[in-house]
Amino acid sequence: MARRPLPRILQRGSASITRSREIARTAADSATDVLHPLITVTRGLRLLAGAGRQKWAATPRDRRGHVLFLVAACVVMVALIPYGPLLALVSVMGAAAWRGRDRTPAKTGPDEAETARLQALYEALVPHFSVADDPGPLFSHGGDWEKAFGTSYEFDGNGRLTRLQVNYPAYFTDGDPMARARVEQVLHAKSGRGREYHFTWDEEGNHLLMTVLTALPTTIAAQRFVTAPGEAVLGFTDADAVPRTVPVQDGDTTRDASPVIWRTGARSTEPHLLIAGHPGSGTTTLMRSLALQALQHGDILVVEGGGTGEYGFLTGRDGVLAVERGLGGALATLEWAAHETERRLIAANRARQSGHPEPDDIKRPLWILLDRPSTLGHLAAADGRQDPQELLQVPLRHGRAAGVTVVVADQFDSLDALTGTVLSHTRARAVLGPADRAEVEAVLGTQPHTTPTSDVPPGRGYTRLGSGPVLRLQVPATPDPYDEATSEAHRQAVLDLLPGGAPAVEQVEQVEQAEQQEQAAPETVSMRKEHTEQLIAAPAAAEG
Repeated sequence: MARRPLPRILQRGSASITRSREIARTAADSATDVLHPLITVTRGLRLLAGAGRQKWAATPRDRRGHVLFLVAACVVMVALIPYGPLLALVSVMGAAAWRGRDRTPAKTGPDEAETARLQALYEALVPHFSVADDPGPLFSHGGDWEKAFGTSYEFDGNGRLTRLQVNYPAYFTDGDPMARARVEQVLHAKSGRGREYHFTWDEEGNHLLMTVLTALPTTIAAQRFVTAPGEAVLGFTDADAVPRTVPVQDGDTTRDASPVIWRTGARSTEPHLLIAGHPGSGTTTLMRSLALQALQHGDILVVEGGGTGEYGFLTGRDGVLAVERGLGGALATLEWAAHETERRLIAANRARQSGHPEPDDIKRPLWILLDRPSTLGHLAAADGRQDPQELLQVPLRHGRAAGVTVVVADQFDSLDALTGTVLSHTRARAVLGPADRAEVEAVLGTQPHTTPTSDVPPGRGYTRLGSGPVLRLQVPATPDPYDEATSEAHRQAVLDLLPGGAPAVEQVEQVEQAEQQEQAAPETVSMRKEHTEQLIAAPAAAEG
């Protein structure tokens, strides 16, 4: 019996249903706007009818006859007057429209609690925005907060500030980072902790705008991003921070997100990356995300100093040259990477001098991912061997011309163990996890324009590419697929991005499946063995 095909709406999935819901919602909103007068009149008629029923119920029974006679007389009189019914209908409609109007009073100012909060915030800013010899101070104890704040403020449903514009005097040293930090700390403490605030200083107009930022979404998982070769997505940031968007799969829906694009290769101004964070902040997650993106167009070398096996799922995959966790293997791998960088430089130079294009074996990008190099440095010092970071000098200095990209990740308490070469050549920086403003400034070179929070999800932080602005960052969820705590959706998302070549775990599963098939069909296995023995026993013909 032939199967009947599924309806088209079921074949296309939830995208058509979502689009239909949006169309229906838009149509309903448009109809509500067009029919708003009719809705108002209908509501008024219902209210008038209800008032009439209440009046009739409140009328005593002995007087209801007189009321009916009076109503009938009015109806007859209106019917006899010229244009009486039309005037009566217009009057009733006008009364219904007036009765059915929206009577919600518009809020014209802050309530008592909001006024008290604004006054307290004003008093807290007086020591920072006032001097003793100011003849007309804008900020003074017991002064009027409306002169400094005006009407540029907004509150949420809980009575907490979500937006505030502060007008400060011209003599305030708004160019001093320390003075700015003190004012931002006061605003942060008085407006409510646990939220992330963004501060915009207008030095020309003497204005400070404080806004509350919404949390970046953590539901975007590892996937193929729409990028060009030589571009990598570090994560996602605020919509108004970058001019570019890419389509992403967010759960069951597809939407546009604002990515932080890091450009590598010969035309990159920041060809190498340094990632810093506390344990559990998501530095390894960002390394895994970059590894999966690099495998799409290049080869990778992974050196894991922590020895926890976070990159074991990459072993044996196409494009993965090595995954090392020991000191000896790390030294050998990084030494080969240094020689490979020199070989690429020499081959490219010879090709340019002879007027030929570059060889194909040096066009494929090479990524060196070094996680926790400080741990390997301590082991090398204890064993009297060379620090692995010394082998990164050639890839760091000449990697841009040779198509070699270096990514280094370490923890805050081990940043002092990084060599000067690593710190000077990794101009692209990322800070993940809970960190104060001093720690962020130590890595990125400047303080962020937001207030870092103490409780953040893994993969949340800040990034800065060279001398650019500091951007908020949320790394796509890229967990270890072989970890038992990984959800099935995230595990499958990571496995789908891996190139060909089965890792050791899958090879063992294939061997076990082959053994089960041999046990299930012993006759077939014996025939295969006899055929194999015949092939081995046959002499090979000599060539040439």
